Amino acid sequence: MSVTPSSYSITMRLHAAPDYAVVGTVATTIAEAGGITTAMDVVDSKHDRLVLDVTCSATDSDHSERVVAAVEAIAGVTVHKVSDRTFLLHLGGKIEIRSKVPLKNRDDLAMAYTPGVGRVSMALYEHPEDVAKLTIKGNSVAVVTDGSAVLGLGNIGPGAAMPVMEGKAALFKRFADIDAWPICLASQDVDEIVKAVEMIAPGFGGINLEDIAAPRCFEIEARLRESLDIPVFHDDQHGTAIVVLAALTNALRVVRKSLSATRIVVAGGGAAGSAIVALLLAGGAEDVVVWDREGLLCGDDETLPAAKRTLASITNPRGVRGGLREGLQGADVFIGVSGPGVLQPEWIAEMADGAVVFALANPDPEVDPAEAAKHAAVVASGRSDYPNQINNVLAFPGVFRGLLDARASEVTIDMLLRAAHAIAAVVTDEELHPSFIIPSVFHPDVPGAVAAAIRGQ
Repeated sequence: MSVTPSSYSITMRLHAAPDYAVVGTVATTIAEAGGITTAMDVVDSKHDRLVLDVTCSATDSDHSERVVAAVEAIAGVTVHKVSDRTFLLHLGGKIEIRSKVPLKNRDDLAMAYTPGVGRVSMALYEHPEDVAKLTIKGNSVAVVTDGSAVLGLGNIGPGAAMPVMEGKAALFKRFADIDAWPICLASQDVDEIVKAVEMIAPGFGGINLEDIAAPRCFEIEARLRESLDIPVFHDDQHGTAIVVLAALTNALRVVRKSLSATRIVVAGGGAAGSAIVALLLAGGAEDVVVWDREGLLCGDDETLPAAKRTLASITNPRGVRGGLREGLQGADVFIGVSGPGVLQPEWIAEMADGAVVFALANPDPEVDPAEAAKHAAVVASGRSDYPNQINNVLAFPGVFRGLLDARASEVTIDMLLRAAHAIAAVVTDEELHPSFIIPSVFHPDVPGAVAAAIRGQ
């Protein structure tokens, strides 16, 4: 049974008879129920009772309930309390504001606030170009969502999106020392979202659009890029595209193929798929075919929605028609940003030798990575429990670090290409392997390399 310790981890407070053999019994019972015991502590020991805290992992919430039930069935053991460690971590939120300056006496207040702050405000009124230098604007990003496409959960609204946006802000701080703020808007109207972001923009050095459904996200990004003098970056599109191109660059190094001579099939014509296609073509790919619910997208299909018709017009140069299986015949690369189970493992055997499969739908990929590995030379997914995780955390912190440091006003395709190549280059020739085509998100060199690439250094 596959186990994801970090996502579904619980701690059980157990009351048991004063027999230390119960410790082994509990661990064995958890294992027999398919769980993994990661910690067991004796909290209290008395002549009539042992109190144990047992932490274990499970595959999902239903599995964790079965593990608890199995422990409850042990003679002499009572489950007093069960705590979900993920929910405990979220209590009170994951981010906070701290002052960077001391506020211990009147002298501190006089400089940090009134009257001293008035001099700084007047200086900025006279020289507005210095706002980024003398305020948090120079190191701040707004993480903006309408809650319409949150992770793989769909349209769950701005309140339910808040934990994800908090997490994004925490990642900005951890990996690039950027102060990011969750902005969850109570509207899914394009005009209202654009207006809201325009109104808050003076306080930020960049805008990170997040989890906004297609095709609405395309118009929002385009209009904000036109109206604002700070960079606007839709991470679901461009962050994903950067990391996919980085991983594909190294995967093609493994199988000794060039991007320009590679036939690529992209499953999913939404925000991520469209951005991936655009960056692949900008990077030198010449034969890209997109599959979505309408089938393989063709430029002469006038029944397609406007966004997909645009996508079809720049792809499928051979005019391939049919379903996903037809598109995969002889293809070198599959990139999935669609949904679970759309790719049958046996279809991979019909691709070209040295096939590369990126099954990136989360949490359930287009094909089981273990099954895909039976037919493909290189396999990647969006999951952390398999090799080659394609994770946007590799891109967006360094991208915004570079944008803020350069006081950039826009994000260009050349920047995205440089960022992708910088991530790929972190993996040395000695490290490169079918199971290691992309660096860990914790690799210390990645944010700096990406930031330097964005700055053009």
